[in-house]
Amino acid sequence: MNRNYTGATLMVALLVVAGWEYIPGLFDIPAYIIPTFSETLAELLRMYQSEALLQHTLSTLQMTLLGFIIGSTLGAVLGFALGSSPLLEKVVSPYILALQIAPKVAFAPLFIMWFGYTAWPKLLVTILIVFFPILVNVLQSMKTIDRDMINLARAYNLNRLQIFLKIELPSSLPNLLAGLRICATLAVIGVTVGEMVGGNTGLGFLISYGEGQANAAMVFNAIALLTVIGILLYSTVVWAENRILHYIPKAEHR
Repeated sequence: MNRNYTGATLMVALLVVAGWEYIPGLFDIPAYIIPTFSETLAELLRMYQSEALLQHTLSTLQMTLLGFIIGSTLGAVLGFALGSSPLLEKVVSPYILALQIAPKVAFAPLFIMWFGYTAWPKLLVTILIVFFPILVNVLQSMKTIDRDMINLARAYNLNRLQIFLKIELPSSLPNLLAGLRICATLAVIGVTVGEMVGGNTGLGFLISYGEGQANAAMVFNAIALLTVIGILLYSTVVWAENRILHYIPKAEHR
């Protein structure tokens, strides 16, 4: 059955590539609108040779990983802290809600004004975008923990750290990892926005540069590489989730 799915997927990919290669020529669509598949590949080679494509890709990958790790760590820590302290949650929640509602990409120009055309603006935008989904997931999971389990742990004289490590953290892991899967794709969006608004390196910068040069093939290639980065990060999170949550039975698919 899996082989049939794989064959069908490959067939769809071949059809898409064939359509991409021949349809623009059939309708006389110029290359600056939709380049053919072969033209896009030729531009990819040129970008590698003349546009420092590898350096731009590594820059985007580095910022994506940093923003993802820092944002998710901060979100998880604050989520556990708020979930452990109802008083702290009531005090801090209005400010967190205000920041969550505010469009994160709108902060990019402000960060550029503060930090200039450096790596900081795109990193901070990525951290903001990743931070809130993790925070919300962890906080929600902390609210649904069985209070009887915690009371039982206290009856056995477990301290606060032991309760967190043995009950709260394991119970929150499914929600935390689900949030990480979401943020694996959001991190790429954050970095791209930062690079497009005020970056001079990275794939987002190449998108802006290609747009200014009416080079659609360059834009297509940058988007494809961003997609690859997102898929790799998402697949890594899924792999880690399968290893960490191996004790949870999976639903069988027919």
